[in-house]
Formats: sequence, C-alpha cells, structure tokens
Amino acid sequence: MADLIWVYGEVVDEKVTPTTLEMLTKASEVGTAEAVLLGPAPEDAVSTLAQYGASKIYRSADLLFRDYLTLPALDVVAGLIQKHKPAVALFASSYAGRDLAAGLSARLDCGAIADVGDFALKDGSVEATIPALGGSYQNTSTLVSSGTKILLVRPKSFEAKPHPQTAAVEEIAASSDPAVRKAHLADRVTVKPEGPQLEGANIVVSGGRDLKAAEHFDMLRQLAELLGGAVGATRAAVDAGWVPYAMQVGQTGKTVKPNLYIACGLSGAVQHLAGMKSSNTIIAINKDPEAPIFQFADLGVVGDVFQVLPRLIEEIKKRKGR
Repeated sequence: MADLIWVYGEVVDEKVTPTTLEMLTKASEVGTAEAVLLGPAPEDAVSTLAQYGASKIYRSADLLFRDYLTLPALDVVAGLIQKHKPAVALFASSYAGRDLAAGLSARLDCGAIADVGDFALKDGSVEATIPALGGSYQNTSTLVSSGTKILLVRPKSFEAKPHPQTAAVEEIAASSDPAVRKAHLADRVTVKPEGPQLEGANIVVSGGRDLKAAEHFDMLRQLAELLGGAVGATRAAVDAGWVPYAMQVGQTGKTVKPNLYIACGLSGAVQHLAGMKSSNTIIAINKDPEAPIFQFADLGVVGDVFQVLPRLIEEIKKRKGR
C-alpha cells in the first residue's frame, strides 16, 4: 500500500512510550498508520495504540521478545515487512529502535535515515527532515532504494494527539529459529525513579561544566523540587562523572520540550541545544555574557551560578512559606 506507514511500538516501565504515540499521530496524518507490538505489554496497550492512530496492530505477547535481545524482533519484523511492504517503517531513536533499524537495514538492504525530525511522502518516496547544528538549519534526505523506507525518529518531533477509534488486531507467532536466541538477557536492574521523569517534565533545571563538582547539583535538585521539575545535565557534566547518563540532555542524550527550561552554568553547545531548543521558555544563568545559550534564551541572567541559584531558591522558599 503506497501510503501505509508502520510504527514499531515500544513499552517501557509497563507503558507505551510517548515517542511511539508521537510517531503514530504523525503516521495517521500522513497516511494509513499501523503498529507492531511485540512482547509483554500492559492490558490497555492495544487500545492506546488505536487511540493515537493505529488502524491495525500486529501483536505477539511472547516472552521471547523480552528475554532475548533484538534478534527475535528483527526476524519477525523483517518477515512482516517483506510480506506487507509498508511504504515507511518508523522506529524511535532509542536503544531498541536503533538496534532494530540497523539490523533491518542490513537484512533488507534498504538503508535507513537517522535523527529524523519530520517526514513527508513525496513522489512515491519519503522525504525526511533532519535538524542539524542544534536545529540551526534543516537538512532533507531521501532513500533511493526501492521498498520500505526505514526512519529513526527523534523524541518530541511530533505532538501526540489522541482521537477515539478501534483497531484490527492480527496475532503473529514468534520465531522458532534457534539462531534468534543467541543473545539472552541475563539480568535486569530497575533504578527507582525520583521525582518527575526528565522526558515528560514540564520544568527542567539543567547544569553544565560551570557547576564544577557533583555535589553542586544539589542546588539544581533543590530548585527542581521547589518547582515540581526534573534535573538535567550536559554531556560534559555526565562525562565528568558528576551525574548519570540518564540525566543527559542533548544530541547524544534525551530530547526534552518542557514549558520552562532553566540552564545553569552551561554554555549552550549545539549538541546540547539539539535536545532542549524547542522548550517553550528558556532561562539561562551564566557568568559569561558571550555564552551561546543567551542567543536562545527568553531571559538571561549574567552572573555566577553559585550566587544566583541560592538566592533564587531562598526567594522561592520565602514565597512558598517554607
């Protein structure tokens, strides 16, 4: 089908991921959206996928997809693509999505486009838009090979919009090939989340190199707690070992789109801007008046973060009666 667009559904922490729903919304606007959902999922997963645009869902709840890495999903999705020949297959730019898209690109010899911020069907093919240099300009790209076009989509590229509908469900079988059991998941460690999660937070307070040490991120945590937000960081802060990778915002980290983004002691490198530039309001605190972050800030405070943040925290506490 010329306008058939598939979305590979992901489930994290027993919920369909926001990026999956964002991709489904876009797919349903561009063409006929269908979803592939493999492995254990919450009871409402199918209805959720339908609500955000899936007209049909290829479903298997087999534990094989949970306990063995990539290969079982690769085998099944490749077979489905060869059979049904969708025009486009969308994958989230996540660990699972990147692994699966890379494997499909090699197996189907069809290529793939990564870091996609938008796409459109054009002249019988797909034209993908890719943000470059922190979103300073946009590249367009297409795949010249025939067959299904594989796109890896950046989180927050589209707005997820629910609209009530039902979807047909086709149960599919997991692969019986022993070869797909080569990589087995030996252990799973769950890190208990504290406070709002970075990806969905309405307020994000991020720190960079100028914070100088891990313990100084406590200021950011205090401010985020007072505002009901989450804490982020630049790659420099993560590479220095001050905070875990899960807090990294940027091209090689997470993409956020909060109502308020407070940038504390970070310069505004293009790699970081790529992950937060779409925030509704940006407040920057930096002692360097020439810091690039001020070019994108709605409000800029030129000052030492170690003087500005404690005063800001004190004032918020005072207004909240704490």
